[in-house]
Amino acid sequence: MLIITISNTEMPVDTASWSPVAIKVYEQKKNSAVTYNYQSVRHLRFEMALRAAIVAEADALSHSGLRFATFKNAHCNEQFWNLTEIGGFRIRDDSAPAAGIRDIFNNGSKYATECATATTIVVYKGVLDSIPESDFNRLFADLFLYDWDVNDNLRLTTKSGTESYLGDLLYFNNPDFSPDTPQWRGENVIKIGDDLYYGHPFGVVPAATIIAGLNRYRRPESNQSAYLMEDVTQPGYLYLSQFAPDARSIIRVRIGDQHFVY
Repeated sequence: MLIITISNTEMPVDTASWSPVAIKVYEQKKNSAVTYNYQSVRHLRFEMALRAAIVAEADALSHSGLRFATFKNAHCNEQFWNLTEIGGFRIRDDSAPAAGIRDIFNNGSKYATECATATTIVVYKGVLDSIPESDFNRLFADLFLYDWDVNDNLRLTTKSGTESYLGDLLYFNNPDFSPDTPQWRGENVIKIGDDLYYGHPFGVVPAATIIAGLNRYRRPESNQSAYLMEDVTQPGYLYLSQFAPDARSIIRVRIGDQHFVY
């Protein structure tokens, strides 16, 4: 059981005000055989809230009208972004990063890109929903959207062979993809349900739909199926939690049999 210790007094985590997604991830982690270490109540609460925001924004982007395109044919709303020669979107000097990210969700039909960029757009929007806008604009000044070329302040990390939860970034690999369609070598997704993933341009679908879609773009006569890899990518929850609106003082945490003082 996950217990938070404050001033030597043990008390359970109060999840009454949390969203259903946040509570679900918390309960799954609490009951996992894996030990998850948190430096504070704020750290724990922020991760769950950001995961919920990422799930919500993944669903929102799936309904935004965002189109699929290779980098060669990428498009963006040039009121907010400059389209680079390699197909990336760089925020204009006269536009705030927060405004540019919001426009993708509000005017998705003016944008076209591939799955990795779409995935990072969702994470940026989740972070924007979770910290003050002024901090977002400062942390992600000169924002550039292109593949996995993300801002260092997002603190993305990837681990292999670990459990995945709602809000995690995952990858379906297509090992025998056709060289004629290299854009279908795999699909970057966000886990938003027990067997539901947001992947651009598939939308919100189960794993079998993504695998079947990728398998249509294999080499002729290939029988090696696409599959979901064990790699799990996450933003830097601990680093970003310092910008949470409710950031407060240091506390003590006990998770399982382990104690941490910060």
